[in-house]
Amino acid sequence: MPKIDLLRTAFAALQPEHLEVLDESHMHSRGLETHYKAVIVSSQFDGLNAVKRHQKVYGVLGELMSQVHALALHTYTPQEWAQQGVAPDSPTCRGGSKHDH
Repeated sequence: MPKIDLLRTAFAALQPEHLEVLDESHMHSRGLETHYKAVIVSSQFDGLNAVKRHQKVYGVLGELMSQVHALALHTYTPQEWAQQGVAPDSPTCRGGSKHDH
């Protein structure tokens, strides 16, 4: 199963009202299935700061996190998402990977 599908399955534990998982590996130099962006809207984030939200996400990923080089997390409550409605674009890769030899 592709890693992106494994990520989506893991994120389902957060009961998201909105979920976007994008494979952004093509924007980086580390190869396929290495860089992801996740936009997760869940009422489970109510009352949590950004660090606690990310810890909650890492908790549902478990060992899968060790298979991902980079994961950009954008976590919102339903109320925040209703106001914002869009996550920021990912920055362009600047290179610098130790694998670029």
